[in-house]
Parts: sequence; structure tokens; C-alpha cells
Amino acid sequence: MWRMRGPLGAVIGRYPSSDGNTQMGGIIRHNRKCRDIVFLVIFIAFWVAMIVNSSFGFNQGNPLRLTYGLDYKGNVCGDKNAKPGLRQLELRYWPNPNQVYQSGLKGSEFKLANARSICLLDCPYASEDQLNWVCDYPEGDIHLSMDEWIDRNYDYYEFLTPEMRNSSLQLQGPCYPVIFPSVNVYWSCQYIARSSNISLRHWQQMGGVNINEDIIIDKTIHRSINSRSSVLKRYMADIGKAWPVLIVCGGFLPLFLSVIWLLMIRHFVAAMPWVTVALFNVLIVSVTMFYYLKAGWIGNNAISPIIGEHDQYVHIFGREIHHIRAVAVLMTFIMIVAVLTSIAIVRRILMATSVLKVAAKVIGEVQALIIFPIIPYTILAIFYMFWFSAALHLFSSGQVVQNDCNTNCCAYDLVSKRVNCDRCCGYSIHYTPHIGVAILFHLFGCYWATQFFIACSSTVIAGSVASYYWARGETSPEIPFLPVFSSMKRLMRYSLGSVALGSLIVSFVESIRFMLESIRRKLKVSSTTPHSYIGKAAFHSSRFCFRCIEWTIKSVNRNAYIMIAITGKSFCKASAIATELIINNILRIGRVNVIGDVILFLGKLCVSLSSALFAFLMLDTHRYRSAHNKISSPVFPVVVCWGLGYVVATLFFAVVEMSIDTIILSFCQDSEEHQGTAQYAPPLLIETLNDQNEMQRLTQGPH
Repeated sequence: MWRMRGPLGAVIGRYPSSDGNTQMGGIIRHNRKCRDIVFLVIFIAFWVAMIVNSSFGFNQGNPLRLTYGLDYKGNVCGDKNAKPGLRQLELRYWPNPNQVYQSGLKGSEFKLANARSICLLDCPYASEDQLNWVCDYPEGDIHLSMDEWIDRNYDYYEFLTPEMRNSSLQLQGPCYPVIFPSVNVYWSCQYIARSSNISLRHWQQMGGVNINEDIIIDKTIHRSINSRSSVLKRYMADIGKAWPVLIVCGGFLPLFLSVIWLLMIRHFVAAMPWVTVALFNVLIVSVTMFYYLKAGWIGNNAISPIIGEHDQYVHIFGREIHHIRAVAVLMTFIMIVAVLTSIAIVRRILMATSVLKVAAKVIGEVQALIIFPIIPYTILAIFYMFWFSAALHLFSSGQVVQNDCNTNCCAYDLVSKRVNCDRCCGYSIHYTPHIGVAILFHLFGCYWATQFFIACSSTVIAGSVASYYWARGETSPEIPFLPVFSSMKRLMRYSLGSVALGSLIVSFVESIRFMLESIRRKLKVSSTTPHSYIGKAAFHSSRFCFRCIEWTIKSVNRNAYIMIAITGKSFCKASAIATELIINNILRIGRVNVIGDVILFLGKLCVSLSSALFAFLMLDTHRYRSAHNKISSPVFPVVVCWGLGYVVATLFFAVVEMSIDTIILSFCQDSEEHQGTAQYAPPLLIETLNDQNEMQRLTQGPH
């Protein structure tokens, strides 16, 4: 029979000394030393780089850019520090309709970014009995304050000199006629290509230049608003606006639900697998129905890009509605697969109940395990608040630079008192390649940090449960008064480097998979995917193999953390020990462990889906459907709440998950050391793992 280098009985729990007497002392007592120090140094250096990277974002970024556009002076609409002050002037408006028309012509060198734009409080409307005007910011001889300009509905045409009026009739400002109605679409005033006949007649009677009336004037602004970069910015801005939802539904709610689930496992373990499966099906159907609701396939509550009151006959659609419909279709497929899978595992739930009883007994004995995850939860909560804030600034970083254009964009300058054709191009935000690298590094840093803290939590739990197992499941003097904190001390003193290495491997593999998936999508868009049967088979099988490798590494890591907690070995040695133990006992523990993991996975999904469901409910309130807090789509905040809920559930469910895995690995080693008979195992565990005939009868039924 295979043996490890020295029995763990001499490492953990009661063990005989050289004179045959039983030694009493520490549960995990042997010579430990710091392991994988190099990777701990790398992790610390990574944190320093994260801080420097985030500092760049805080210095260069302005989250207002994610929501609001730039005016012709390069100011961000709504920025109170701009000159002139634009506080509450959040809507971008293009006063010259001919420039908008010209930018939409096919082959035109004139771009909408170079059309003159100003920031307003609301979108102008065409009058039914006169010609309204929108004038430039008051400067020079126009002695009006910004507040007075707003109160006059941006109109000071009556104060213009004859020269200024003549310039205005040439559509060169400082005042421009309101000929077309406009509607607030994501804080940009989009023209509706239906000119006001009365306003247009007044304009023609005054001798104004010809104004082009065409659907192009509508589509040009709409195309700019729905560009991919604009949609991505709005999604990021949604995170900033929905931060109360993230705190409640991504933080407090999963914390509460996870603790409740652990308490119910402790006291109602027999019913919990059934409750978990039933609740999972209800939640995934509910979340899918909410997506249908927001996609407009059920009821009349579809998302709309229009902000505020508007003509009910005006219908404008953005990319967001197509995205949410795509997610609804995906959720439908996931829902069908999930429901069918849950039905298939119903007959295996009895096996899950047996293995969960072992974890419930451990939680009952080492009660500090229930509240311990609050510590990594608090650390991760602080980290995520910092990370999201830095992410918003990084995504909005970049330099505001004036465009280089050779087109006619002449406009009257109130300061110089003449029509100026020099440097009249618009402004845009210039993103350099290093900003993209900084964002990717920030995303990788989030994943690595998350995996690191989850790994630390798992290792601490494994060390605590190992103390329980090797003391024969009794609250004996050998178990430290606070085994959780003793396990934390061992982790902090000896094994942080090993945990950093394990979490880095998972993050690295996941990053490679993400990059390969991105390449696959680009190839799919460019229609360069293989067309032959063999090519398609190889293409999809490679994706499947990579997912299998990812799952295997995560599984090996989890068991490696257990052996790190027990033996204090380095990550690689602990992985080898754990893998060999599992391979030698795969037929004995495999089926029991897998079905337990399935129930725990469904439990995590229940918590995260509850977070997503409540996020939908909060985002459906008036606060997030109107005014400046309106979100473009609930998709991104809901997905983030789901992800945060899953991370929180992982921290707390690791108590049960790691308890089961640690007990099983300890059982395997115990059996190896004592000729197939585990001497330290609790009776309930022996009954669960050894009575294979009875288990087959319960799960497979009579033949």
C-alpha cells in the first residue's frame, strides 16, 4: 500500500512518541516553515502596481465623461468646474442643423464630433407661433449670467447687433434657430426629422439660409449615440449610478442569505438539498421573466433610451434593447438546461443529504466557522469599493484634445467680435494604448485578488476542520479554543506564498481562456472560422478541453489548499499529495463528493440569483428610470450583482464545501495509514463512505 512521507498521524492530532506514550499538544504539530516566498513577493509587488495603476486613473479620469458629452470648448457637460460653469447643464445639443446634416452625408469629411455643440438643461422645442432661438454661452458684450441665460431659454437674440444677427441668419451664430424638435436620448438631444412649418416659415421670411430637411439629420446623431464605444461607456456609467444597488444586492443581501443557508444546513440538513433545488428553479425562472419584461416581450415595461417626458408617438431604440434581448434568449436556454438537470439529480439528493450531515456536525462543533467568512468578506468589500471607483476613473481616463479637421466650421466668436474660422474643430477624448493595458491589468488584478482571498478563506477553514477530524470529532483539550484563529495564524505565518501561487495559476488560466474567447469572437465576426466538419469539431473541442483544464486546476487547487493547511507543504507538493490521495480513493469518494458539490453549486446560484432578482426590483424604481440617475440598461448592474453575490456565497459556502473535502481527504489519509480502516473518522462519515450497497439502493432504485 502506498504511503506518504511519514504518516499524518505524526503530524496531526494524538500521535505516539518514541517511547510509546501519547503526546498531547497542538493539533497540527510539526516543523513548519515559510513556503513559496517568491510568489508572495510577486503578489506584494502586484499590489504596489495596482495602487500605481489606480492612481493614474484617479489623476486622469473623470467619470462624468462616461455619461455626458463634450461641448465645442472641450468641457464635459454637467461639470461644475468648467468655464463657463456647466452645473446641471448635462444635455449636449447641436444648434446648427446643417452641420449635423453634412456630417451624415456618405463620404463627407465633416464629422459630427466637429459640429458645434453646447450644453443645455433640457432639449429645445420649436414654438407653434414664433421662431425660438438657442444662443451660445453668454460672453463678451452679452452681459448675462449663466442663470439668466438658462431662464431666458438660452435666447438673447434681441440683444444682438446687426452684424451678429446677420451672422446668425447664415447659421454661424451666436444664435441658431430651433427648426426641428429634439428629444433627450441618453443626455444628447437627438433631432426628430420633422421640421416645424411655422418656425421654418419665420426663418425663411427673415432671410435665413436654406436648412436641409432629411432623415439623415435624425440618423446621424442616433448613430453617434449608439456607437459601440458610447454604449460601453454608458454600461460603465450604470455601475457608478447604481452603486446603492450594488451595496444592497451585491453585498448585504448575499451576506444575509448565505448566513441563513449555513444556519439551515446546521439545523435542517435533511431538507436543505430539496429546498435548494426547488428554490433554484423558481429563481432562475423569475430572473428570466424579468429579462423578458425588460426586453419588451412581456408587458409594456421595456427599457427606453429616451429620458424624461416625450411625445408618445416618438419611438427610438438603442443597442441596449438588442443586448437585453440576447441575454433573455441566453437565460431561456440556461433555464431549460438547469431545470432538466435538477430533475435528473433528484434521485441523487439522498446521497447529498448524507454527506451534508457530516459538514453540519463539523459546523456544530466548530461554531466559529459560521461567522469566520465575515472577515474575508469585509476585506473583499473594501477592496471592491476601491476597485470599482478606480475602474470608473480608468475607463474615463484619456486626454481631451481638439480634433484636426480641414472643414468649414466657422462660428461667431463673442469675445473677438468676429466670425472665427481658425481652430473651430470640435474636441474628443483621446485614448492611448497604455490606457487599454492599464484597464486589462486592473481587470486581471481584480480576479487574482478575489481568488487570493477566497483561497485564504478556504485554507483557514480546512485547517480548522482538520483540527476537528484528527481529534476524533470531539471537543478535546487538543483542539484550540479558537481553531479558526489558530488556522489563520498558521496561514499568515507560513502559507501566504503558497496561496498566492495557487490563485495566480487559476487567474492566469482564466485570463488565457478569456483572450482565446475574444480571438474566437473576432474570427467569427470576420467570418474566418473553419467551415469543414473536421475544422469545426477541432474548434469546439479545443474550447471544451480548455474548460476541462480550467475546472481541473480549480479542483486541484482546492484540495491543495487543504493539504497546505494540514501539512504546511509548498503548493506543488501539497497538490501532488492531494492528487495522489484522490486518485487512490476515487471510486470510494468520487460519487459522494461530486453530488455534494452539485448541491453546493446550486446553493451558490440561489444566493446569486436572489441578488440579481432584487437588483432588478431596485433598478425598476423611479430613481433609476428618470432624471440623471437613469441607467441605460439593467443588464450590467444585474450581472455585477450576480457576480458579487456568487463571490460572497463562495466565501460562506466554502465552510461546508471545505469541511466536506477536508474530512474526506483526512479520511483517505487516515485509511492509508491504518490499513484501510480510518481510526479518527466520525461514525457518520464512515457510514456515509463505506455503506456503498445501501447508497446504490437509495439512489438507483431496485433493478
